[in-house]
Amino acid sequence: MAKKVSIKDIAAAAGVSATTVSIVLNGRAREMKISESMALKVEKLAEKMQYRPNHFAKGLRTGKTNTIGLIVDDISNYFFGHLAKVVEEEADKKGYTVMFCSSENNEGKSRNILNMLVDKHMDGYIIAPTTFMLPELEKLIDEKRPTVLIDRYFPDLNSNYVTVDNFNGSLEAVNHLASKGNRKIALVTNDTDQLQMKQRIDGYMEGLKKNGLVFEKSMVKKIPFGWPEQKQVKELAQFFNKQKADFDAVFFTSNNLGVAGLEAFSNLGISVPEKVSVICFDDNDLFRLGKPGITVMSQPIKQMAKKAVEVLVRQIEQSGTEASHIILPTQIIERESVR
Repeated sequence: MAKKVSIKDIAAAAGVSATTVSIVLNGRAREMKISESMALKVEKLAEKMQYRPNHFAKGLRTGKTNTIGLIVDDISNYFFGHLAKVVEEEADKKGYTVMFCSSENNEGKSRNILNMLVDKHMDGYIIAPTTFMLPELEKLIDEKRPTVLIDRYFPDLNSNYVTVDNFNGSLEAVNHLASKGNRKIALVTNDTDQLQMKQRIDGYMEGLKKNGLVFEKSMVKKIPFGWPEQKQVKELAQFFNKQKADFDAVFFTSNNLGVAGLEAFSNLGISVPEKVSVICFDDNDLFRLGKPGITVMSQPIKQMAKKAVEVLVRQIEQSGTEASHIILPTQIIERESVR
């Protein structure tokens, strides 16, 4: 493995001190009255020798590393994978690199990775928080570290956040099912205290009420976070089999639950939409490309990511900015799964 080029190596090649090289590479040549010809020589040598700055070491000196920490539930999930991709693209445009981490909604892991990112002196953080992270997040906000919560937030925490209108998105989903004549609408959601899922459940309940439909507790199935997909499929197959005669539609509150639910329907021989109408909160390539296509409440992933980076960079570069609270609308994409 080739030795990593250091500032001392560039200094030796240029015939100047390491301090001079450091000043030039930090953009302070004119301020420190270093000649343009010498600055240009150092810059060209750095490029020729493929010098790569150590952002973390630089951060210890300057307090800025040009890095952003991103924490999501699961980077392999369709929603979070696409979100991370756009965050990385937008951060790169503004001169920042991104370090990705998945919390897997696990208490120990979620708190540990947040503390790890803080120890690495990130300039800011974009976090899809678990309920376990609240003490660490309160500390981040108290210390005025640039932070943006994404997808969900804590109402009592005065933080920046970017999310979608989960309540009205779910309400619209139920309205759509009811408008097509579905009267017994089951709900499949996650068993969690996370705000976004609570809001989606509340939207479902309001949708039933507005359409004169009766809420039945037996029509709600909650699946714990972190279950393997095949365990989800088995559990949902048991639920659907038990409720077979009692529902004509199912609303899934996340795309991963929707995928597991479709596999359970297939295993049971329940055809969509002939025997059951299906709508899902959030899209997935399988919903778009499969037959039948699945109707979804689509989240504006690209807009969410762009807004989060925009708000974070503004907070990094302009201290004292007020907290931004951004709630974006969902959009229904009608396909063939609702009869």
